[in-house]
Amino acid sequence: MSRRKQNGFQQTGSWRLNLVRLSFILIGLGLLWRLVDIQVLNPDFLRNQGDARHLRNVPIVAHRGMILDRHGEPLAISTPVHSVWLNPQVTDAEDPKLTKLASILGIDANNIRERIYQNPEREFLYLRRRVKPEISDQVKQLKLGGVSLQREYKRYYPTGEVTAHVVGFTNIDDVGQEGLELTYEPLLTGVPGLRRMVRDSKGNFVGGGDPIRPAKAGENIQLSIDLRLQYLSYNALKNAVEKNGAKSGSAVILDVQTGEVLAMVNQPAFNPNNRYGVSSNDLRNRAVTDLFEPGSTVKPFTIVSGLKSGKFDLDTMINTHPGTFRVSGHTIRDFRDYGIIDLATSIQKSSNVAASKIALELDPMDLWQDFASFGMGVDSGAYFPGEAMGRLPDPRSWRTLDRATLAYGYGLATNTLQLARAYTIIGNGGIMRDVTFIKQDKTPKGRRVFSKDLMETVRGMMELVVLPGGTAQRAAVPNYSVAAKTGTVKKAMAGGYTESEYQSLFAGLIPAKNPRLAMVVVIDEPTGEEYYGGAVAAPVFADVMVGAMRLLNIAPDALPQTQLQVAHQ
Repeated sequence: MSRRKQNGFQQTGSWRLNLVRLSFILIGLGLLWRLVDIQVLNPDFLRNQGDARHLRNVPIVAHRGMILDRHGEPLAISTPVHSVWLNPQVTDAEDPKLTKLASILGIDANNIRERIYQNPEREFLYLRRRVKPEISDQVKQLKLGGVSLQREYKRYYPTGEVTAHVVGFTNIDDVGQEGLELTYEPLLTGVPGLRRMVRDSKGNFVGGGDPIRPAKAGENIQLSIDLRLQYLSYNALKNAVEKNGAKSGSAVILDVQTGEVLAMVNQPAFNPNNRYGVSSNDLRNRAVTDLFEPGSTVKPFTIVSGLKSGKFDLDTMINTHPGTFRVSGHTIRDFRDYGIIDLATSIQKSSNVAASKIALELDPMDLWQDFASFGMGVDSGAYFPGEAMGRLPDPRSWRTLDRATLAYGYGLATNTLQLARAYTIIGNGGIMRDVTFIKQDKTPKGRRVFSKDLMETVRGMMELVVLPGGTAQRAAVPNYSVAAKTGTVKKAMAGGYTESEYQSLFAGLIPAKNPRLAMVVVIDEPTGEEYYGGAVAAPVFADVMVGAMRLLNIAPDALPQTQLQVAHQ
């Protein structure tokens, strides 16, 4: 080979070598530039990309506030539990462990696989909410990719059905659905927190994470309910409903001076901890949702209106002979012919004729105003979910018969809570206060609707109801005076009133001399041998108040024992 060709080959090889060297230098410079760009000029890009794949902001569930009775006894508490969920983007639908997971959770494995295939774009699917600790432990030990546990809280009601209608319950997401759980949802529910968590290659969260925002627990609510009186009322009402074969029942106890609800019970009841198979009928808080015609329990209101008008006084005599009274072609009847009686006796004997004659002597607008002053026709002011508004017809539409029947409780409607509030007005000397379910540290302000003297006068008449000759002798409480009124109401039907279905009512104050408690009992459709309020509803009052007087340490007001012995015979 000539020297010229040899030099040519050497020059070509040198050029190629230099080109390779230059290429490596350029690649190195490119890598160096990229390194500088990533590490110095724009370091956040890859960090964000990595975070997007491995970091998640996980919500921290806030602890729901407790519901307590007036003495601090828990009525609703939240206990920590776990819910099981999976990430369809990570979990392998064909993983053999999936069958084991399904067995642990008690669900169908094919259902889990189907949900994974149908939701490939999602990162979160609940498998089972709020599982028992032993189940969550088994899931954790399974170590299935993409399957994790989320801490939540489960609501638990220690007193079960005894306070179910008052407290209510929450749904699966711990949101109040009924009762005071719903009323005070904004206070009870907390503010969720946030925590940044790292996920491993299997999609599982590792470590404790970094807190971003702490969870804020909900507020505790202390109710006016006295759990001791609640138990007494619940048992007494349940026994009465069962004994008399009744369809349902309700009872309410109010503090006369404050308007606090000390007890509210219903039958039938339900267990808020296990609502499987519970009907909407059982969930209904009848004490606030169900309206009824109050019957003779409003006769004291009629007497109040008569005395207030000045047309009647304690010595006024009313002729009820022969025990019937014709008004606009309709016959108003008494249980028997009471003859000529005074106002006190008309209360004691529960005379429909006397009440009608009093009402017909009064100006319709005045009578309406006095009934309205007892809270008839309006709600109780308690803001309880589902409370039905009372009904008091416009007096401008009243016929003569309407005025006569209103006097003994037909033609208007109220509920158990509203009627109890009306009796607190008689008990506290004429002050109207809103009902409250929250414990009060001091007596709430109210407005005077009747004079104290007038209320004391009518209360004295009502004491005769539980004494010999009265309609509620079975409501007598040893060593305590009771001011009360019974009611027995025919239930309305299409075209009039049924002759076979009744509501038995009782409303009472104790001690009558200086009332502390007002209680109303309603028994719907008793089917036993007795259906009168004095025989069916009044004993519930006595059963509860014997225990209540002792528990509240209320001093006896020395009712003569001889009268009580006769009353219980």
